[in-house]
This record gives sequence, C-alpha cells and structure tokens, in this order.
Amino acid sequence: MAAGAKYREIVREIALDHYGYVTTREATAAGVPAIELPKLAARGGLENVAYGLYRVPDVPPHVLDQFAEALLRAGDGAFLHGESVLALFGLADVNPRQIKVGVRRRTRPKLPQFIELTLVTGEVQTTRYEGLESQTVADALLECRGRIETERLMDAAKQARKEGLLTTGEWQRLRKALRS
Repeated sequence: MAAGAKYREIVREIALDHYGYVTTREATAAGVPAIELPKLAARGGLENVAYGLYRVPDVPPHVLDQFAEALLRAGDGAFLHGESVLALFGLADVNPRQIKVGVRRRTRPKLPQFIELTLVTGEVQTTRYEGLESQTVADALLECRGRIETERLMDAAKQARKEGLLTTGEWQRLRKALRS
C-alpha cells in the first residue's frame, strides 16, 4: 500500500470520530506528516476548511457537524456556550442563528458568520456531550436567564432532568435560581 493511501486511511479514521473533521495537529500526532494534508486535499481526499482544519468529504454529514466545526475553528479550550448548549439537546425551543462558543483567552481567528465567540472569564465547568466540549447544561440554563423566558428555562430544566442531563444537585440549584 502506498504511503498516500495509508495517510488517507489514518486521516479518515480520525475524522470518523470528529464529525468528519481533522486538524493538522491530530493528523501529525497520528503519524501523518503535515505536508501530506495539502497533498491529500489537492487530490480530493480532503477539503481545506480553514488553516489547519480539514474535512473528509466521504464521511456522512451529521446534525452536529457545525457544532464540531465551530469548536475546531475557535481553537484549543473552546466550548459550546449558552443557547448553543440548549440547542444541542433541543431544550427551551432555541434555535440560535449563531453557534455560541466560549473561549478563555482572547483569540482572533477569522470566523464565518455562523460562529460567535464569547470571552468567558472566571471559573467555567465544562464537560463533553456527544464528543463536543461544552458548558454544562445546568450552567447554560442559568447563563440564558434574561434572554429566554424563565418559564421556558424551567420547562427546559425539567426536560433535561428527565433526560438525565442534570444531577439532583444541579436540578435543585436550578429550581431555586429560576424561581428567584
């Protein structure tokens, strides 16, 4: 097997776990020289999405593709934030025009219109949902106070609790916070 075919298989394996995307960093960590990615793209095996970010075109599309792309474009430490966490689970009937991505340090990547970066200071608890780094559902619900009606947030909290997205402690904290 030629080295190019082997590299293509390695890149595809990475992409299958990341909604079709692969970064130069991930590829090089897996043994694919960085110089091979533009070559694969020139031959149609990859699509260059942004600097250091590629998509494998034969990986089937998924409803969470844009969330993954937004996080990868924003860079290390980025996480889904606020309404975007709720949209991930269909909570509070939100459908934000932009994917809100929290970052812990100033960053100025060139981003498409569908991504909104928010500089988040202070302690932020994150977790992984569907393989995507994200603010916790409980904190996202609290984050949305003032932008989404309290009644909708309470209904979303009830739904999240039923779906196992909130611990008992988070549920109690949310109920108290949303009542006040």
